Amino acid sequence: MNSRQILLSGLFLWIFAVLGTGFVAITEDTTRELIVENERRALLRNLHQLLPAEALDNDIATDTVEVPASTLLGSQQPGTVYRARLNGKPVAAIFNSIAPNGYSGKIHLLIGVYVDGSLAGVRAVKHQETPGLGDGIEVRKSDWILGFNGKSLDNLSRSKWAVKRDGGVFDQLTGATITPRAIVQAVKKTLLYYDQNAAKIFD
Repeated sequence: MNSRQILLSGLFLWIFAVLGTGFVAITEDTTRELIVENERRALLRNLHQLLPAEALDNDIATDTVEVPASTLLGSQQPGTVYRARLNGKPVAAIFNSIAPNGYSGKIHLLIGVYVDGSLAGVRAVKHQETPGLGDGIEVRKSDWILGFNGKSLDNLSRSKWAVKRDGGVFDQLTGATITPRAIVQAVKKTLLYYDQNAAKIFD
């Protein structure tokens, strides 16, 4: 192979490398935007499970406040609280809370709290609980988690925030007590956090 052929081969390789790199960069950029948009849509679906769209008129996905790490919210990192408003007035706050002591580890929750301190609802959004047992916390598997709707620290004494086996009012899941016990306590602690910080959240 003479020097001219070597030069041409090198040139072709360089062109292919540039084109390949450019294609990967464009694909990554396009994919990143798609991922962000899909995550936003998934977030809105989860938020609107707790608060129907007609209950608010603000962009709840962007009307947020960062709160410091708190043991009541189960996190060692700052967290995001989503704020719902209607005609400029606060309607509810939705917390990213964690039940740290599920049967198979952490259970990530979205917990909606109305301005009056009552629960708009609770959803498990990420967990590793046992299929067929602990995964009854998912609303598509069971209506157990809907039992929190409307409850508050005012209409349910604090000693009753427990599963029935522990003297509370919440059912166990068949064959699983640790999982619902962890969620009940996480929800109670989130309500306590809201009670202590409501003014700051909507400031």
